[in-house]
Amino acid sequence: MRRILVGRALRALADGFIAILLPAYLLALGLPLLDVGLLSTATLAGSAAATLGIGTWAHRIGRRRLLLGAALLMAATGAGFAGFASFWPLAVVAFVGTLNPSSGDVSIFLPIEQAELAGAASGSEVRTALFARYTLAGSLFGALGALCAAIPAWLVAHGGLSPLESLRAMFLAYAVIGILVWMLYHGIADEVPGTRPATAPLGASRGVVLRLAALFCVDSFASGLLVNALLAAWLYQRFGLSLAAAGRFFFWSGLLSTASQLVAPHLARRFGLLNTMVFTHIPANLFLITAAFAPTLPLALALLLARSALSQMDAPARNAFVMAVVTPPERVAAASFTAVPKSLAAAAGPALGAALLAGGWLGAPLLACGALKIVYDLSLLVAFRRHKKL
Repeated sequence: MRRILVGRALRALADGFIAILLPAYLLALGLPLLDVGLLSTATLAGSAAATLGIGTWAHRIGRRRLLLGAALLMAATGAGFAGFASFWPLAVVAFVGTLNPSSGDVSIFLPIEQAELAGAASGSEVRTALFARYTLAGSLFGALGALCAAIPAWLVAHGGLSPLESLRAMFLAYAVIGILVWMLYHGIADEVPGTRPATAPLGASRGVVLRLAALFCVDSFASGLLVNALLAAWLYQRFGLSLAAAGRFFFWSGLLSTASQLVAPHLARRFGLLNTMVFTHIPANLFLITAAFAPTLPLALALLLARSALSQMDAPARNAFVMAVVTPPERVAAASFTAVPKSLAAAAGPALGAALLAGGWLGAPLLACGALKIVYDLSLLVAFRRHKKL
């Protein structure tokens, strides 16, 4: 368990600075802005395809081998981006590699690590606490990684490197972190003792996983309607919020969201995983809907901060719930087949949210996001009410 948590922290650290430095590096190589967008898309598309592949083949290959292979791929990805300078070689590395240009974890590590944590936990309470620590490690070290994006400027000022060389050094650092993760994961057992390998990625739990994937898509699409960039745009247009004030708001909002995940295990222990997911999420979305009608900026910010204090409390409970309702050999496939559709559904939301803002319906993204999420919460409660005690 400690190895998985440390590995997650190391990967989040690397993802934190790469997400910021990737476009700057590609532009420094002389690539046009369109190619930067295409390469970013290639990384996401490749990660989605690889995650589905992990879910399909993990039961045959074994989790330890997949983790070690993913760590080596991470090292090769950093070396490839540091070594290549033209579009097509970089596109190949971007598609098959592990770079993550987004703020969340969309990598091939995710379903395997979640299955390992679930297998190592001795019960539902411990499992939820582990997933809370796992999410917290990703959030905190991702933020630290973002601060590391200032290192290239320091290398230019004090290390005698050119701007391009300093950026290339960060991709080599990404490769080194991949090697560290590979060394770390050597001590992980391949399978949980006493479990038999599955003969197919999904068996008895197929129906449960498909229902969860469909419901998670609704939730992710709703989240996509109001990503942070669109929420910031709403605050700018509705209240004239300054950039500095917006930065302070999102800092405190992120801090509340991260801290709230530590409360989730205590609630799950008392009320159950499903109740924790649903009855913390509904109030959060009611705060969001109410914020759309707030007449003043202080009231709107207060409502949005109250939403942040509750909105991510369901994340560790949700991960633990998925692992609890499927059999142990199906956990990697369940994590894969619920993660990828969520990412694809979330990608469809921002364009619609932006269109609503551009059309002059300033409160519409908040209303639509909150309403769809409440529909998701109630549907989840109805669909899995027999699992309510989990």
